[in-house]
Amino acid sequence: MKVGFITSEYPHPQITHAAGIGTSIKNLAVALVNKGVGVTVFVYQQNENTIISDEGVEIHLIKKESFKYFTWYFYRKLIQLYVNKVVEDKKIDVLEAPDWTGITAFTTFKVPLVIRFHGSDAYFCKLEKRKQKFKNFVFEKKALIKAAAYIAPTTFAGKETQKIFSLNKKKIKTIHYGLQLKDFENETPLIYNRNTILYIGTIIRKKGVFELAEIFNKVIESNQEAQLILIGNDAPDIKTGASSTYKLVENLFSNEAKKKVNYLGKVPYSEVKNHIKNAHVCVFPSFAETLGMVAIESMALQKPVVNTNIGWAQELIDDGENGFLVHPSNIDLYAKHILTLMNDENLCAKIGKTARKKVETTFNIEILADQNIAYYKSILK
Repeated sequence: MKVGFITSEYPHPQITHAAGIGTSIKNLAVALVNKGVGVTVFVYQQNENTIISDEGVEIHLIKKESFKYFTWYFYRKLIQLYVNKVVEDKKIDVLEAPDWTGITAFTTFKVPLVIRFHGSDAYFCKLEKRKQKFKNFVFEKKALIKAAAYIAPTTFAGKETQKIFSLNKKKIKTIHYGLQLKDFENETPLIYNRNTILYIGTIIRKKGVFELAEIFNKVIESNQEAQLILIGNDAPDIKTGASSTYKLVENLFSNEAKKKVNYLGKVPYSEVKNHIKNAHVCVFPSFAETLGMVAIESMALQKPVVNTNIGWAQELIDDGENGFLVHPSNIDLYAKHILTLMNDENLCAKIGKTARKKVETTFNIEILADQNIAYYKSILK
């Protein structure tokens, strides 16, 4: 079998951007290669046209292009022509693309197309209770209705997307994102920087960063030794139009809390694991995700996680057993769980161990790769 992935991001030094979508695609792509599947990745909106190879995956960079009129349409047609030529040359059996912005709208491919629900603009707008641009909805809808089948990383994301776009339920299969577990081993789970709280993710309203500031203010009132480390790109704020969300968040910290906050900005992916290992507690108070790869990575590294309790998160964590689930707006309870963990090293160790077991049973990419292969094959019958 040969599979092609169309994406705007993928973790590689020559590629301009990589985040959760790119990481999840790479995890799957490498696992598929290891199982004898040929994998080609098409990364659009890049600085050049070139082909590179990484861990057995052939990566085609498609240069960003502008046209005098209707760039949104003609660039999609450019992608279509490029991908179809490679599909023919390499005899690719099935293609996969994300739902975000409907990149496959107005395109026709020579093999079946699967769309994975990494999170459409419409999905995030619904969760954030904000209005979506009509054009974005049209593009995403047009892309989705042309697909042969769909994969959802959580049942929650599948149901919500199905309702938004009135899709055929029978075409949706839930297959979680996964991790290559050997790459996420923590040999010294009892060694970490005490009282360190770690947040990893874009600094953006939907991730609950405003609530996190208030939560940390509560934590610092009870534990003067606590410190908060934030890692991730700073984004503009949609609600206020401010160019920096972090500057808005910074204004919410109390004077005492502000002294104990360290915003590191974007950190190379290769360094993120060490930051997780060094953390006492990892926190993800998000309002909008489809799954949340970094929460799974933290659990795999035996870290106690205090996560949001919204929909998708309930498929990651069993509350009180392998982590905690709290609504981001419940500031007092969220802070209480963090403090409880920081005050009880035995509880941290226990939750860390059970978190690792949860990842081993539910998010093992070797098992999930087999599920993806079986689903691809079912589409080709």
